[in-house]
Amino acid sequence: MEHQASSEVTFHHHVPGNENVKRIIKTTVILSVITIIELAMGFGIYFIHKNPDYSRGLVLGIKGCIVILSLAKAFYIISIFMHLGDEIRNMIMSVAVPIMLFIWFIAAFLWDGNSYKNLRNTYDKHFEERTTEQKGKGGH
Repeated sequence: MEHQASSEVTFHHHVPGNENVKRIIKTTVILSVITIIELAMGFGIYFIHKNPDYSRGLVLGIKGCIVILSLAKAFYIISIFMHLGDEIRNMIMSVAVPIMLFIWFIAAFLWDGNSYKNLRNTYDKHFEERTTEQKGKGGH
C-alpha cells in the first residue's frame, strides 16, 4: 500500500528566482538605509549634547524619530522574514495586536514608574535621590 503525499506536507527546495533575489536586495537596501539614518541621528544627539546650550526639545524629537524608525524596521522585518506580509488580514492582526499591547504595556509601566519617582521626590521629605549631590556629607 503506497501513501499519497499531500500537497500541504511536501518538502522541496526552492531555488530563488530573479524575483526573489530582487526582493532580498530591496529588503537589504531598505533596512540598511533606515539603520544608517538611525545611526546618523544617534551621532547627532551625541554632538548636540556636547553643546552647552542644546535644545532638549530637539533631542526628544530626534529620539522619537529613532523610535519610529526602529518600529518601522521591526514591522518590515516581521512582514518580510516572518512572511506575514503574504498572509491574510486576520493572521497579521493575531500577531500585530499582541505586539502593540506589549509596547503599550512597557510604556504604561515606564510612565507609572516615572510618576512614582516624581511623587516620592515631592512628598517624601526623608527621601533624597541617590544620584543627587549630598550636602554637608563631604563628597560622594
